[in-house]
Amino acid sequence: MSASGKPGGPAIQESGSHPLFSAHCIWPAETILGEAPFWSVDEGVLYWVDIDGKSILRINPESGKRQSFAQDHEVGCVVPRRKGGFIAGIDSGLAYVNADLTVVDLFASPESGIPDTRFNDGKCDRRGRFWVASADRNEAEPLGALYCLNGSGRLVRALSGIIIGNGMGWSPDNRTMYFTDTGYGTIYALDYDIETGTTQNRRVFKQVDAQEGLPDGLTVDAEGFIWSAHWSGWRVTRYDPDGRIERIIDMPVPNVTSLAFGGPNLDQLFVTTARLGLNDQEIGEAPLSGGLFVIEVGVRGLPEKPYDG
Repeated sequence: MSASGKPGGPAIQESGSHPLFSAHCIWPAETILGEAPFWSVDEGVLYWVDIDGKSILRINPESGKRQSFAQDHEVGCVVPRRKGGFIAGIDSGLAYVNADLTVVDLFASPESGIPDTRFNDGKCDRRGRFWVASADRNEAEPLGALYCLNGSGRLVRALSGIIIGNGMGWSPDNRTMYFTDTGYGTIYALDYDIETGTTQNRRVFKQVDAQEGLPDGLTVDAEGFIWSAHWSGWRVTRYDPDGRIERIIDMPVPNVTSLAFGGPNLDQLFVTTARLGLNDQEIGEAPLSGGLFVIEVGVRGLPEKPYDG
């Protein structure tokens, strides 16, 4: 249930909700753990994953064509490669995926000695470096880390002590990186050097009240505002660069997982959700849980980059 005790009606503290911005389900996919949407500008399609459902999904919103590709692994995120095919964070490490999304080639297992972690969310900076985070499967211990893989294949552990490494993004000027640890309920900001792909000065950007759910996936729009999905929060929140809530958009489902800008003008917000942890009664109250939504938000996003490798 929401903080107010009514589905889709969370308690608002810093600003009112915006009923003009309504979420429309374009694929009632019933994913167990839908996550990590990526809009391909070149193809005009959205990729996303169902982690627990072991699948990669693709939709062309214009034609309505929907495809689901079964996987042998839990895929936490998938991003196109400049050289063709895809790169992915999977349960056991980092992998390349062929162009038809059928063959997975594991090439790095930096946490092979930590059996209780899996790789989760990932995204590329605007130079095409692949940033990917791991998470404690039990969602309790700070066993995870944040990694950066550059186009030449050099893998660096940038942060450690993470419970659930999650949503990330960069400011339009590339000077700030945002990163979410859902386990701590915190969105962090870090100074970012786009030339070297390094971070410093990690600080709390937003500590989310538990009554509002947990911060999950994240994206940054062209105005430099930060959008965050709320797990168990029935909402999407837009923050200004100082961490103040600019708007809250109610969702018809509790577990809102991630979001990405897409569409021909990058002014549509695609939102993934999940059924994980919901009982039959809760799914009955929110039957579109696990579906893919789109919201016309009146704001443009920035194009996501493929992996430069």
